[in-house]
Amino acid sequence: MATQVSDDVATGARKKHNQRRRGANIRLQAYGIGAIGLAILMLGVLFTSLLYTGASSFIQTHIDLEVTIDPELVKADEIQQGNFRVVVRRSLEEMFPEVQSRTDLRALSQIPSNGAQYQVRDLVLDDPDLIGKTISVTVPVSDAFDQFHKGVIPRDVPEDQRKVNDFQVGVWDKLVAADRISTPFNWTLFFSADSRFPELAGMSGAIVGSFYALLVCFLISFPVGIAAAIYLEEFAPKNRITALIEVNINNLAAVPSVVFGLLGLAVFIQFFGLPRSAPLVGGMVLSLMTLPTIIISTRAALKAVPPSIREGGFGIGASHQQVVQHHVLPLAMPGILTGTIIGLAQALGESAPLLLIGMNAFITSDPGGIMDPATALPTQIFIWADSPERGFVARTSAAILVLIGFLVVMNLVAVVLRQRFQRKW
Repeated sequence: MATQVSDDVATGARKKHNQRRRGANIRLQAYGIGAIGLAILMLGVLFTSLLYTGASSFIQTHIDLEVTIDPELVKADEIQQGNFRVVVRRSLEEMFPEVQSRTDLRALSQIPSNGAQYQVRDLVLDDPDLIGKTISVTVPVSDAFDQFHKGVIPRDVPEDQRKVNDFQVGVWDKLVAADRISTPFNWTLFFSADSRFPELAGMSGAIVGSFYALLVCFLISFPVGIAAAIYLEEFAPKNRITALIEVNINNLAAVPSVVFGLLGLAVFIQFFGLPRSAPLVGGMVLSLMTLPTIIISTRAALKAVPPSIREGGFGIGASHQQVVQHHVLPLAMPGILTGTIIGLAQALGESAPLLLIGMNAFITSDPGGIMDPATALPTQIFIWADSPERGFVARTSAAILVLIGFLVVMNLVAVVLRQRFQRKW
C-alpha cells in the first residue's frame, strides 16, 4: 500500500514537472514570436514612414513654357553671357499680360526653378539657330510650388503661414487648368549631382563617390584580408604572438567607426598629405573597417572545410600550400565571398569616418576619379537632413530608401552566392 502511494506521488510529481517544462517551452516560443513580431512591426513603421515622407521626391512638378529667344538678350557670339533669366521670365509675363504691378511680376517669376534659365541656355548652346525663335520647353518649378502642388504646403492656411501667396495660388490654378503643369518621374534625383535648390538636387555624385570608395575598399581589403586569414588559419604557428594578433583582430571588429575616421584623418590626410574628400581616402578608411570582418569570415569559412579534404590532399602527396590553394580555398570561397559582400555592405552605410575625412563637401558635379572631391550616399543623406528647406526632407527619405535598396541587393547577392556555390558533405 505504501509502495502504491509513493508511486502515485512520484507520478504526480512527474506530471507537474512535465507540465512546467511544457509551459516554459510555450512561454519561450511566445517570447521568440513576440520578439520577431515586434522587430517586423518596427521595420514596418520605419519603411512606412520613409515611404510616406520620401515618395513625393520620386516625382517632380514641371511647367510647360513657350520661350522666345530674344536676339537682344542672347547674342549668337556670346551665348554663355545671355540673359536667360529674363528670357524665362518674359515667357510667363506673356502668358499673363494682365499682370502689371512690379510685386506681382516678381511673384510670377518665382514659379519656375532657378535652373530653368540654365536648361534653356543649354538648349541654345546645342542649337544656336534657336536664337530669334519661340520654343516649347518643360522646366521644373521652384521648390515652394512643387511642395504646394504635392499638397505638402496646404492652401487652406492663412497666407502669411505659407510660402505661396494668394496671387500665386490663383496663377497656379490657371496654369493647372491650362494643362501646363505635369508631374513626371524625377530622373533628376538619380542623374544629377547635389544642388542648393531642392528641385534640382540629385544623388548621382554621391552614388558615383560611393562606387569609387567601395572599389578602393574592395581592392585593398579583399586580397589583404584573405591572405591574412589564410596565414593565420593554415600556416601561422600557435603561440602568444598569433594569439595576440587574433585577439586584436576580434577587437578591431568592434571598434566604433568614428575611430577609423580619426585614424584616416591623422594618417592618410595629415601625414601622407592625400586630398580631403577624395574617394581614395574614403576607400582606404573603409578598408580598415572591413578588414577585420573579412578576416574573421574567411577564417570561419576555412574552418568549415572538413579535415578529410586536407588529409586527402596530403595523402596524394600535395604540399601544404597546394592543399590550401587547390582544395581548401575553392571550397571555402562561397563563405569568403559572403563575408566580403556583407563587410562591403556595412562599409557602404557608414557615415562617421567619411564625415571626418571631409566627404561631406558641397559637390555639384560627379567625381571623375578616385582623387576628385566627392560625397557618398550616407554623407549626402547627412547633408540633406541638415538643410532647412522643406524639399530636402523628402529627398532625405528618398536617399535613405535608395541606400537601403543597395544594402538589400548586396545582402541578397551574398545569400545567392552562398546558396549557389556552397557544398554539403
